Amino acid sequence: MYGRIKIRDTVRVPPDRLGEDLDEIIEELLWENFQGKLDKEYGMIVCIESIEEIGEGRIIEGDGGIYFDVVFNAITFKPVMQEVVEGIVNEIVEFGAFVSLGPLDGLLHMSQITDDYLNYDEKSKRLVAKESKKTVEEGDIVRARIVALSLKEKEPEKSKIGLTMRQPWLGAIKWIQDEKEKLESGG
Repeated sequence: MYGRIKIRDTVRVPPDRLGEDLDEIIEELLWENFQGKLDKEYGMIVCIESIEEIGEGRIIEGDGGIYFDVVFNAITFKPVMQEVVEGIVNEIVEFGAFVSLGPLDGLLHMSQITDDYLNYDEKSKRLVAKESKKTVEEGDIVRARIVALSLKEKEPEKSKIGLTMRQPWLGAIKWIQDEKEKLESGG
């Protein structure tokens, strides 16, 4: 999911920034140009970690800026189909729960939370299982598997990540801990 990659790109330093510290300007421009950007190949760039190399500047006729070839390291977030992830439930709605997976959110549809029938408790903003009485509330940490993935490069906020918890050892961490304690106690 998270990774460290090396990227080669060209950065244009505008004429009004010439004369300032080149390393600082290029780092600032890299953050502006790359942070939060989504690319299907390497995912979403979470941060610029370091700059390895700044090449010689090039001037293009008719443009007052200077272009520098830059090699830098970045931290990325790239969700992968069937990957098991952990996140925090940040919103409960009547059709399921939204889970923060870092820079993107995933959706746990009601049908993918548990085998038990779920009721939406609007007043307390939680989902309650009818028979087992298991609950999912805002702030819960959950473990889920990615079962649907649609990343939108041009509009990352419209990307969709579908999750399921209907498999062994997936679910709210509090459920998993309860199951583990039952197994350890022989119950």
